[in-house]
Amino acid sequence: MSRVSADPRVREARVADGYWSRTAEPLHVLVFLLPLIVLYEVGSAVWLTDPATGGLHETIRAHRLFSQLFGAFGVSGAMLPGAALVAALLVWHVLNRRPWRVRPGTLGLMALESAAWTLPLLVLGQMAGLVALAGAGAVADRPLGARLTIAIGAGLYEEALFRMALIALLHFILVDLIQIGPRLGLWVSVALAAVAFAVYHDDWSARFVFLTLAGGYFGAVYVTRGLGVVVGAHALYDVIVLTL
Repeated sequence: MSRVSADPRVREARVADGYWSRTAEPLHVLVFLLPLIVLYEVGSAVWLTDPATGGLHETIRAHRLFSQLFGAFGVSGAMLPGAALVAALLVWHVLNRRPWRVRPGTLGLMALESAAWTLPLLVLGQMAGLVALAGAGAVADRPLGARLTIAIGAGLYEEALFRMALIALLHFILVDLIQIGPRLGLWVSVALAAVAFAVYHDDWSARFVFLTLAGGYFGAVYVTRGLGVVVGAHALYDVIVLTL
């Protein structure tokens, strides 16, 4: 073994620059999610906008909640949630002081990994014998472009709301304010966010249990694999359910 490879600092640097860590870096997450953000905005303009008023007549509820939150502070705009997500990831990257380098191979592997994480949820939905997406019937008669836009938006903004924002808020309350253990606080936050995810869908049938399990599953993927991968998995899952 060479002296260089035996140096623990070199080994740590290699681990820190490996695929597992790069997928959690905000710059790779941003570049991975940017096409989805653009597709949602373009799809919203084409498929979800009222021609008479120019405003959105249909959108993801999570997107609407973000817009209402910004509106409470006197800021408005149909594209504001997407712009805010981009800005948050850019600020996060700057604060991390990481290089401005994106590896295309990492992005491709993130897409493949997202597809892999989608499969267990599809199997769970089939085993449960349920229509695996609450409200799927309500949009089944929409044009394909509208369904794809809604699916992409759900992956983006439901994960941003229930995983990125809500888990962080719950973790702060449980760990920093109530002072429970960090690991326990993290997984309690994931569980509570999963219940909130099911309540948000406003479906009190048997699908409520499935939605809670799905929210917990997405939460576990988010905690272990990061925002980019879980958004990819959620969006692909919804695309499959809403189109097939």
